Amino acid sequence: MWAHYRENSSMYKRTPSRESTNMTDVEENSSLLGNGLEKETSNPSWKLSLPHVLVGTLSSFLFGYHLGVVNEPLESISVDLGFRGNTLAEGLVVSICLGGALIGSLFSGWIADAVGRRRAFQLCALPMIIGASMSAATNNLFGMLVGRLFVGTGLGLGPPAVALYVTEVSPAFVRGTYGALIQIATCLGILGALLIGIPVKEISGWWRVCFGASTIPAGILALGMVFCAESPHWLYKQGRIAEAEATFERLLGASEAKFAMSELSKVDRGDDTDTVKLSELVRGRHFKVVFIGSTLFALQQLSGINAVFYFSSTVFKSAGVPSDIANGCIGIANLLGSIISMVLMDKLGRKVLLFWSFFSMAISMMLQAIGASSIVSNPGALYLSVGGMLLFVFTFALGAGPVPSLLLPEIFPSRIRAKAMAICMSVHWVINFFVGLLFLRLLEKLGAQLLYSIFATFCVMAVIFVKRNVIETKGKSLHEIEIALLPQD
Repeated sequence: MWAHYRENSSMYKRTPSRESTNMTDVEENSSLLGNGLEKETSNPSWKLSLPHVLVGTLSSFLFGYHLGVVNEPLESISVDLGFRGNTLAEGLVVSICLGGALIGSLFSGWIADAVGRRRAFQLCALPMIIGASMSAATNNLFGMLVGRLFVGTGLGLGPPAVALYVTEVSPAFVRGTYGALIQIATCLGILGALLIGIPVKEISGWWRVCFGASTIPAGILALGMVFCAESPHWLYKQGRIAEAEATFERLLGASEAKFAMSELSKVDRGDDTDTVKLSELVRGRHFKVVFIGSTLFALQQLSGINAVFYFSSTVFKSAGVPSDIANGCIGIANLLGSIISMVLMDKLGRKVLLFWSFFSMAISMMLQAIGASSIVSNPGALYLSVGGMLLFVFTFALGAGPVPSLLLPEIFPSRIRAKAMAICMSVHWVINFFVGLLFLRLLEKLGAQLLYSIFATFCVMAVIFVKRNVIETKGKSLHEIEIALLPQD
């Protein structure tokens, strides 16, 4: 390997962009790469990278699990820990995770760049193990809140890490399919939390099992990452060229590794190791992609998806459907949409799915607004409310749910990818927090019909934004996408 590296090291040599005398070497090398390392027509085997992606998506499973784990057991927890009837305490048990997630997401980019993607996963799993253990063992509200805060920190680290990792280790032709696995894993986590919480009303203290069980997949994630490949993009940025090439061979096969290295050498300008300043991300040449990413996450949350999850039990209850069946219906609609999106992601493309997803969500919200009005009689209104809600969740899972987390690491240049993801995920958590905080109050003040109409308006705004600002990334290498969005100087 080292002899092979010495033979090809000039091909992948990093050269500072500010030294014009060296740019000739880069152009010559790129020319050599273009002439001698043409991409083969056949795609690399997807089987090589799949195990690494599956281990990474355990963080998404944990994300979904911890978001849903307190829903069923909350009443039992409040009784056992002595805060029954205290709505503020109950709200904190649910929402303090969001505060921890914001903290985790703010630092996620810097952590992923400093220690690598694999260790970022392990640092994501650690607070989840500690926090879940504390929540499972505590005998008071304070211990529960501290445990949930720890878990939230891990939740904040997880989504950016898995989005970066899947984007950087996947072959281009299945990157969309693998990205959809993130959403599917999240759905499975939510369903897992729902299923494990079923005995909570019959078995005293079962909620402790619900929290403790989550330490198992978290431990598997931390241990599994020891055996998974590091991101070759991160290794290359660190100047570990031979390791990057060896990792590409492990993920894509030997024939594709040279082409992948040639793509990295074309993108690299030698300044990837420079510190990325916050000012670079909010103005100047990087502003466009960061603005697109932040706006997509903001519109995703302002579409009303979390409000639908919060309010689903009430709507189904009015139709005579028990809450556990209601949650199951929502979970199945979410999972079914996610599976279909996985099939379509690399066939139709990200932009198409995103566009029609938001378009269908707008229609679904309008159906729910009509159902909440006095225009339709009671049985018809009930069908519109329940049907509109299920259709909304299904169409959300087709595009608006999985696409932003996949699309953003694709459109961000390598140099800013991790930190830009951290900023966009922070926007996600802030909007998520305020939607959850204000939803019931707005529902009380404005009524369901007007509130659903507002959500529908945001969905229409998202349709227009996607049409005007989002580019298609299906089947393109990260280098091709970067060139399209950010022309080289």
